[in-house]
Amino acid sequence: MKKILQIYIDSYKGLSSASWMLAFVMLLNRSGSMVLPFLGVYMTGKLGFSLEQSGYVLACFGVGSLVGSFFGGWLTDQIGNFKVQSLSLFLSAPMFAIMPLFDTPLGLGCIMLIQSTISEVFRPANSVAITVYARPENITRAFSLNRMAVNLGFSIGPAMGGMLASISYALLFYINAVAAFLAGCLFVYFFINKKSTKELHKDKQREMIQPEFAPVERSPYRDGPFILFNLFCAFYAIAFFQLFSTLPIFYQEVAKLSQFDIGIILGYSGLIIFILEMLLVHVAEKKLTITQIIVFGVLLTGIGYGMLAFSHGLIIIYVSMTVLCISEMLALPFTSTVTALRSGANNKGAYMGFNGLAFASAFVISPILGTKIAKMYNFEILWMGTAALTVISAVGFYFVVQKMLATRNA
Repeated sequence: MKKILQIYIDSYKGLSSASWMLAFVMLLNRSGSMVLPFLGVYMTGKLGFSLEQSGYVLACFGVGSLVGSFFGGWLTDQIGNFKVQSLSLFLSAPMFAIMPLFDTPLGLGCIMLIQSTISEVFRPANSVAITVYARPENITRAFSLNRMAVNLGFSIGPAMGGMLASISYALLFYINAVAAFLAGCLFVYFFINKKSTKELHKDKQREMIQPEFAPVERSPYRDGPFILFNLFCAFYAIAFFQLFSTLPIFYQEVAKLSQFDIGIILGYSGLIIFILEMLLVHVAEKKLTITQIIVFGVLLTGIGYGMLAFSHGLIIIYVSMTVLCISEMLALPFTSTVTALRSGANNKGAYMGFNGLAFASAFVISPILGTKIAKMYNFEILWMGTAALTVISAVGFYFVVQKMLATRNA
């Protein structure tokens, strides 16, 4: 037990104060992010949308994510990550506040498109900030710390969201608005005088990444191996992001769970990641190669969804969610690390934005594809198809990451 405790403590050592503050701001922001996992239930249950209409509205969120990721990456390289993150947080607040006023598929789809565009420009800027403020040897753990904050927020948010939704869905949007505003205030207060930190770490970062992934200054859209890498990121995300679209609907319509129970399950997922992610990443970095970690993590997503095709009892639901959590902990921080290490000194925003496009595209494809398959066939076929897609993604990652690693010896 002492050895396990020491490993757990070591997994947090060496992280900069700025990395901790970025994580805390993310925690505050994401604690209010209780809208997304309840959107499908909100639209089908409260607004009376059909399953297909709900899929299209959720796809509008994905389109906004695509636009935001591309624009956010470009804008970060132009004006810096501080300004982009500040604007995104402060503009998100009023957008969330007015969202309950829209109760038609067209109206809600349009406001979701605008809001997600504003929110998503935050992600590439935040990813760049992580690489800038983290110590060079701790980039993966800094990404993991940030994601741990996301998932702790995602644990708090849905659990609160389930209770609030039973009172009024409008409260979900209003609390999201307040959380975004408070996160913006805290971010500006801490980072407004931190601009010089980027220059402090730039040389160290270049020294670390040069022997690993041979970063280049070319456009990411002309980097062949990186384009393939992002294609398989998109495949993985299409599968994994069923968590935010069709999975809550499955819980409600097939497993017959209440809104409160759905919130507890989603909250459980965030809590598991909060407790275990830093430890798991710390151990995985020492025991496995980055290729092995990503491939194993992606395959676990297929297992997590695949088991739902055969049973939807409460125990199986929790086991499935646990497997999905382990998958996320292994796959997502290391795909971010590969992106950070592949980029050069002056195009990190573009690389992070392109990688963000891969994941944002899944927010478009995943809900439309998932709801259509569930409607035309059934959820069992959806979960088996999702598992098959993760196998394709894992095989692709195995070859493309190996190729990117081989670049250093070319």
